[in-house]
Amino acid sequence: MRLDKYLANSGVATRSVVKKIIKSNRIKVNDKIVNDPKFDVKDEEVFFDNKKISYRKYVYIMLNKPKDYISATFDKKHKIVIDLLNNEYSTYDIFPVGRLDIDTEGLLILTNDGVLAHNLLAPKKHVLKKYYVEIESKISSSDILKLENGVDIGDHITKSDTKINLIDDKSLYISISEGKFHQVKRMFEAVSNKVTYLKRVMMNNLELDSNLKLGEFRELSEEELKLLKGEL
Repeated sequence: MRLDKYLANSGVATRSVVKKIIKSNRIKVNDKIVNDPKFDVKDEEVFFDNKKISYRKYVYIMLNKPKDYISATFDKKHKIVIDLLNNEYSTYDIFPVGRLDIDTEGLLILTNDGVLAHNLLAPKKHVLKKYYVEIESKISSSDILKLENGVDIGDHITKSDTKINLIDDKSLYISISEGKFHQVKRMFEAVSNKVTYLKRVMMNNLELDSNLKLGEFRELSEEELKLLKGEL
C-alpha cells in the first residue's frame, strides 16, 4: 500500500496533508526516513515523529441518528449523517449502511467496509431489522396478523417473516428482513393506519446502545461487530 494512503487510513491526516508531512521528513519506515508518498508499505513498521502508527483498514461506527438528517454522504438540500462525525473520520471513505428516512431515528451503522455493507443489505442474507413504532390509531389483532402474514404495499407484497411485539394498542416493535422504500410506513398504511414515530433499535443481533443520545456515535467493540455480522 502507498505510504500516503497508509497514513491517511491510519487517521494521521487527510491525503493531501499527509503528503506534506512525508515531504518534510517526519516519517520513518522501520529506522529510515522516507519522503516518497508512493513508497510501498508492506510489513514494515511506520513512525510519525517517532511515534508508531497503528494501521486500521476499516472502521465501524454506531450512530443514534436524529431526524432531519438523511442517510447519505452528500446532499445539496439536507443535512447528512456524515456531518455528525465532525470530521473525526475524514481520512476514511465512510458511508452509511443502508438508509433511514429523514424523519426516522435510531441505529445506523457507518463504515468503509463494503463487504460488510453488502452482507447486511443483500436481500438473500435475510438480515432482521427491528423498529420501535408509534401509530396514529389503535391496532387490532387482525391487523397484526395481516402484517405478519404479508401485506401489499403497492409495488411489493411483504414477506411473511414479519414479527410484531405489542407494547400497547398504539406502540409496538416490528422486525422485518426487507428494506423497501418507506417499508414500515407503507405496511401500516396497508392496514389503514399511520406511523407517527419510527426508530430502529436493532440490526441483525446488534442493539442500539441506550446510552447514546440522538446525534451521538461511537465505534463498535469487537463483540458488537460480531453481533452485527451475526457471528454471536
